[in-house]
Amino acid sequence: MAVVKVDKLARSVVEGPSLMTGSIPTRDWMEVPAVFKPGNYAYPTKPNILEYLDSQSGVSFPNAREWNPEDDDWKLPENWKEIIINGLAERLGKFRSLKIFMDCCVRCGACADKCHFFLGTGDPKNMPVLRAELLRSVYRQEFTRAGKILGRLAGGREMTVGVLKEWFMYAYQCTECRRCSVFCPYGIDTAEITMMLRELLHLVGCGINWAMEPVANSNRTGNHMGLTPQAFKGNIDFLCEDIENLTGIHIEPSFNRKGAEVLFITPSADVFAEPGLFTCMGYLLLFEAIGLDYTWSTYASEGGNFGLFTSNEMMKKLNGKMYAEAKRLGVKWILGGECGHMWRVVHQYMDTMNGPADFLEVPKSPITGTVFENAKSTKMVHISEFTADLIYNGKIKLDKSRNSHVKATFHDSCNPARAMGLLEEPRYILDHVVDNWVEMPENTIREQTFCCGSGTALNTDEIMELRMRSGLPRANAVRYVADKHAVNMLACVCAIDRATLTTLMNYWNPDVDVCGVSELVGNALVIEGEKRADLTEGLRTMVF
Repeated sequence: MAVVKVDKLARSVVEGPSLMTGSIPTRDWMEVPAVFKPGNYAYPTKPNILEYLDSQSGVSFPNAREWNPEDDDWKLPENWKEIIINGLAERLGKFRSLKIFMDCCVRCGACADKCHFFLGTGDPKNMPVLRAELLRSVYRQEFTRAGKILGRLAGGREMTVGVLKEWFMYAYQCTECRRCSVFCPYGIDTAEITMMLRELLHLVGCGINWAMEPVANSNRTGNHMGLTPQAFKGNIDFLCEDIENLTGIHIEPSFNRKGAEVLFITPSADVFAEPGLFTCMGYLLLFEAIGLDYTWSTYASEGGNFGLFTSNEMMKKLNGKMYAEAKRLGVKWILGGECGHMWRVVHQYMDTMNGPADFLEVPKSPITGTVFENAKSTKMVHISEFTADLIYNGKIKLDKSRNSHVKATFHDSCNPARAMGLLEEPRYILDHVVDNWVEMPENTIREQTFCCGSGTALNTDEIMELRMRSGLPRANAVRYVADKHAVNMLACVCAIDRATLTTLMNYWNPDVDVCGVSELVGNALVIEGEKRADLTEGLRTMVF
């Protein structure tokens, strides 16, 4: 999908008619239908993908068929409305938080201008309060006395095909980043409402392929990319060859080794595509430098969990595979790589879904002796926590000058920052591996960080303009430090961010590259016996 030129899009955002530029809607929001056209929606799930997933135990993804959101007929089941209402009733009974979120919103609007989709599109229905109202209005009509009696006067409305189409449009214009929740005086988690919308849509077969195909691949082969065990191992072996060419350090990682102390799991993108490849090289160098007794798994070869974007049952199933593999291999604990949604699932949902993981030990660093009490239940430690502890205890030697080509800033990835509070550890690492790094403006970092704009399976090319609009708030903050401090590198701790921010920077800030924090660690590591080439661009240097 072609994207308009950057100057034209920028002008459209700041001058086009929208709530953000002062235009006032001429119709009530309930009277404005969702209009689908090329470029404003992600492609539906392929029938064979949905058929495969629906055949798996413990999950349900019915109504596989060919359909097009632009068509009037979405080929829904005859009793689709009954399915939706019953599904909502079931979830209201299962999740106390959902009922609270449906009832307690006073529509104060504190969340409105906090959403990157609203800031980028100006669409009123991208205000978190109004996006939630798409579901809340049906809830009022069907499940409250006032709604049943007064209908629209009480903010209720009938569940219609038009409403369903509206759900599909706006449930996939939300990245579940939870920035709006930070500013909500009642603590409403709009991401949870988006998750429920997507679950309800899946009950009648309305999902997007960019979410469901990675889910199917992960269920079938163990990773989003659909890499076979042989391909997964082969990619890591290739990276080890590159490391040896660059540094002279020979690495022989183990795979599926029973009895290793640690199982390491990271997003498959780290072993498959740039710039994640360089982050993975950083992991490999770090583990070699400290002599860590660890193993990779070619079966649990994915840290990411796209189940978070589809259904609670799918989330549980994909999260469970990591722990099943840890049990099979007999490791003591799990070390996780730089990922976003993996860590939200582990920290917010793991215990009530698959835990507690009592067959594992409370993580204890074999290098420093530090016991990670915060992982006492999940038995899983973030690579940034692990690395920061190594630095704090003086267990690795670092040379900042090896990152002299980098002037960095740091992007707080939404899930590690807001879902697990990983705020200080990446910054502590940056302080020790680069001479020059600066923070973006205060209201764009830490708990208030802006999203990359393409998470929750929205990093697909057919909605590229929408992605560039929604990513503009983050890009603006990067532009500020690039102009003021000559920043040329945006560091982060999330694989999706490394992919989406690369595209976003190429569009809005083409002089800024994107990297994982562990790549910068790999650049700075000084390892005994190394025969390092002149790496003017760190691990990205081409050596012939």
